[in-house]
Amino acid sequence: MRVVNLSTGTEVANTIATAETFFTRLKGLMFSKSLLTGHGLHIKPCRSIHTFFMNYPIDVLYLSEQLEVVGMDVEMKPSAVGKYQPKAFSVLELPAGTIQETKTRIGHYLSIN
Repeated sequence: MRVVNLSTGTEVANTIATAETFFTRLKGLMFSKSLLTGHGLHIKPCRSIHTFFMNYPIDVLYLSEQLEVVGMDVEMKPSAVGKYQPKAFSVLELPAGTIQETKTRIGHYLSIN
């Protein structure tokens, strides 16, 4: 799947996996060695994440049901707990630096397909 920022027309990622079952959401990116540029994980439903058992930082976008960015964690380090986002319906985990590179901001709308 591909993610495009509809507010800017910028491609955020071109290879997104989805975690929708209890076990895929639980595992997330734990124990993975890296997250390649352009790749990511869309976790739904989800309002908060952690980076326990990860060895690299990630960028995190918290999305409403309408795919509006309602929160973000920039370069979240391993073994951290993300902010609880009550307005979030899902989370998009991306390589560190993606938010800055794509100039994604709170209030932007994304397309995931």
